Amino acid sequence: MAGNGIRLSSPVTARPKRACMPLARSKRWVSIYERDSHPPLVKVFVTQSAYSRIVLHSLSELDDEIGGALVGLWCIDRNSGEQFVVVQHMLPARYTRQGSVYLTFTQDTILDFHEEIEKNHSGKRIVGWYHTHPRMGIFLSHYDTFLHNNFFPEPWQVALVVEPHSSLGGFFIRRPGGTLDPTRYFGFYELNGNLGRSMVDWRNLHDDENEGGSK
Repeated sequence: MAGNGIRLSSPVTARPKRACMPLARSKRWVSIYERDSHPPLVKVFVTQSAYSRIVLHSLSELDDEIGGALVGLWCIDRNSGEQFVVVQHMLPARYTRQGSVYLTFTQDTILDFHEEIEKNHSGKRIVGWYHTHPRMGIFLSHYDTFLHNNFFPEPWQVALVVEPHSSLGGFFIRRPGGTLDPTRYFGFYELNGNLGRSMVDWRNLHDDENEGGSK
């Protein structure tokens, strides 16, 4: 594998940004697994602009897997001490090898991510990655799990899987202690921005009116 040995990790001295969790400006989307799952290590917030770009990219290739990096902020809430990530941008992965059931990042893919962040997203972090599963459903394969653990090893980095044919999506998030269940996915908080309405159309998630401030 061309990218073997390359890790998309932050410096050892990295610390989360102290901020207020933006619950009042978000809408909570929940998966069917969350009621029976232990709480994840981090909550995930996704801006509407990032969500729409991820969806558009996932629809651009309906036969082979495609993906990219999730870019934004790693934070700790000032009041509760809970960790959360905010996905503000996405970077489509270039220079990949891909097929109907696999996606491989290469050395050039990783270098391209870091060059794009340095050039256009100064101060942001790679908070995770996303990829598609055309006609396969929402899960992490053995290779996906290997890639996640080796390229995105920080406990707070997340993996998003999108199934573009059926409009499905879900986040895989480590639990406290670092364990990851590749069969159970989580929803996220949609940051509504200035539009005042939801853009989420993934049919496997439902809105939770008990959390978040925007309806």
